Amino acid sequence: MRRLVTGGDVPLGGSPFPPINDYAFLSDCEVTALVAPGGNVEWMCLPRMDGPSVFGAILDRDAGYFRVAPTGVSVPAGRRYVPGTMILETTWQTRTGWVVVRDVLLIGPWHHDHERSHTHRRTPNDHDADHVLLRTMRCVNGQVEMTVDCDPKLDYGRTRVEWDYDGDGYSTVVGRAPGNDLQLRLTTDLRVGIEGGHAIARTTLHDGDERFIALSWTEHAAPASYEDAYRRLVGTADFWHDWLSRGEFPDHPWRAHLQRSALTLKGLSYAPTGALTAATTTSLPETPGGERNWDYRYAWIRDSTFSLWALYSLGFDWEASDFFAFIKDVASGDEDLQVMYGIGGERTLTETTLDHLDGYESARPVRIGNGAYDQRQHDVWGVYLDSVYIHTKSRDQLPESLWPILSRQVECAIEHWREPDRGIWEVRGEPKHFVSSKVFCWVACDRGARLARLREDEETAARWQAAADEIRADVLEHGTDERGVFTQHYDTDALDASCLLLPLLRFLPPDDERIVATVEAIADELAVDGLLLRYKVGETDDGMQGEEGAFVICSFWLVSALAEIGQAHRARVLCEKLLGYASPLLLYAEEIDAGSGRHLGNFPQAFTHLALINAVLHVIRADQQLAAQNPHLDAGREE
Repeated sequence: MRRLVTGGDVPLGGSPFPPINDYAFLSDCEVTALVAPGGNVEWMCLPRMDGPSVFGAILDRDAGYFRVAPTGVSVPAGRRYVPGTMILETTWQTRTGWVVVRDVLLIGPWHHDHERSHTHRRTPNDHDADHVLLRTMRCVNGQVEMTVDCDPKLDYGRTRVEWDYDGDGYSTVVGRAPGNDLQLRLTTDLRVGIEGGHAIARTTLHDGDERFIALSWTEHAAPASYEDAYRRLVGTADFWHDWLSRGEFPDHPWRAHLQRSALTLKGLSYAPTGALTAATTTSLPETPGGERNWDYRYAWIRDSTFSLWALYSLGFDWEASDFFAFIKDVASGDEDLQVMYGIGGERTLTETTLDHLDGYESARPVRIGNGAYDQRQHDVWGVYLDSVYIHTKSRDQLPESLWPILSRQVECAIEHWREPDRGIWEVRGEPKHFVSSKVFCWVACDRGARLARLREDEETAARWQAAADEIRADVLEHGTDERGVFTQHYDTDALDASCLLLPLLRFLPPDDERIVATVEAIADELAVDGLLLRYKVGETDDGMQGEEGAFVICSFWLVSALAEIGQAHRARVLCEKLLGYASPLLLYAEEIDAGSGRHLGNFPQAFTHLALINAVLHVIRADQQLAAQNPHLDAGREE
């Protein structure tokens, strides 16, 4: 199909696509963007993070991009986030000089606009997305010729915009497309030329020269000058610094990983509703060139427990409460609780394919929507109840308004736990009696009973506790192999990394011999070069073809589980290894190819960063406990 190379951004190795882990992630908590090392914005959806792409070159090199870089240069000298922020800083060296480019999705004061009053469902705070992608340039030595090339393609690359000048001069252009309400505005202190669907500017910066270019898509004003742009960039940095300062981060060498993961989770949250999207992308392949390509721009109920564990542990009560309120909102209706929702609370997420797109490195099909939204997955009741339990513990009270919702979910678990389902991994093969699904039904009843006791409803607590005991007995009877190791489902001896959650969910005490045996068996038998597969595809009917990489979340679960069963040294060594696989900007996709270290799947992945936070905190706590017990022992050499 098409093989257009966008602006010379070709990494070493010959592929026109940069490695997934080389992208930088930007967010204003309503819109997100991915920036390739060569200066291209190659993924950005409007008007919100799950909308149609405007820049989609990450899925097809002819699906739109926005480049700001030195002319003829594709490899920067260095990239970093301005510490404690979501502002990307790229330093370029040419034969004639040095230049620094900063990219940011601006955040400003609350806008109080009429349209937002009908759509915003969370309590407003002092800050709000400005709906502006700002890119600034500053020459710090010599002189550098710069190129700006904005080539948006609306509706996932289907529609090219037509640019027109706005007002006097050549500094502002407006892009429109027939039949599309979206209007793009490019504002700059450069002179912009129009070449077909491209808005292009070229200039030579000399030592000390500063320029800006801003892309906006609403009625809110873009910066009018470099001084205004810089002031708003600083204001956005202040927002991120203030937000991060609310967190509680241990004084530890891994603090930077915790902080970047927290910032990433904040960036993956959708401020108007409090939803947490699983990832900002769709269809980045789990198997190079394969068909395991999914749309992750939605909010999974499953993420709720892990999100609240992480956010409350780091002191981000506001974000935890917002996400919990989103979960409460979507569960409050009369309809059954779904596996996932749109970030605005939408229930129908019909899956279709975009056959006009080549896909990342020819991995097809490219999907939008997610057909798993109406699957039967029995873990959903347990993760909801655990979320209520965690939220209640953090506030030491159970809101009365939650009780009818909570009761309905427990009763659903009691009604359906004996039935097979699609499991935590959303397999598209035949339903099975997955152990992790049964355990989450146990969680629903166990946490429900605890919450009923808080209300002094002893009769309900006793009935729900009896159901929890029955489920646990059934899992213990049917869910282990002859070694006493918990298996993937009742009809197999195959292992599944989701069973690492059993000690974390307190299904059995962490020193129970069956828990220890399960953790050790998974660590030994699902590992590839030290990283964990979620299961062996040859032993699991997941309805798909091809292999997949190691799931990073499973490896971080293993860290936490090892710490739980008292193997602190092994947990620490594995955690250190996993942190070494982070991207240069400390980001993670869903999977890692153990042989090459290459990241696979959608990016950045909330689940991975949630598991990282929990794993790191597990290791730090284990080290602290060891130090308290053995004050003269070096925690790093106890084994």
